[in-house]
Amino acid sequence: MRNKILFDPTPSIINMPPQTAIKTGDHPPIYSNQYSSSNEDQEIKVQETQKSLERGQIEKSTSPWSSPIVLVKKKDKTMRFCIDYRRLNAITIKNAFPLSRIEDIFDQLSDAV
Repeated sequence: MRNKILFDPTPSIINMPPQTAIKTGDHPPIYSNQYSSSNEDQEIKVQETQKSLERGQIEKSTSPWSSPIVLVKKKDKTMRFCIDYRRLNAITIKNAFPLSRIEDIFDQLSDAV
């Protein structure tokens, strides 16, 4: 990575996790079983989940919603811990927040002198 020095190699500690609601309308909960994985991959999933619990990034839940964990091999052969939210994304009610055009932003900034 070209700018590796700019990034902290350890995940940040979150003092207060952000609260958010995912709008799905009246859709019933989606429960996806976990994908099968090797014992080695299963151990990585358990370790990463435990780390996220300890950091306060996630909390134990009895929610009827569930999405499978996926491990993706990175270029350096280590694994990236991901969640497969495709089924949830398919039913999520989207918010339309158009991005401002960069030209408009520059015009506004030029008046701020």
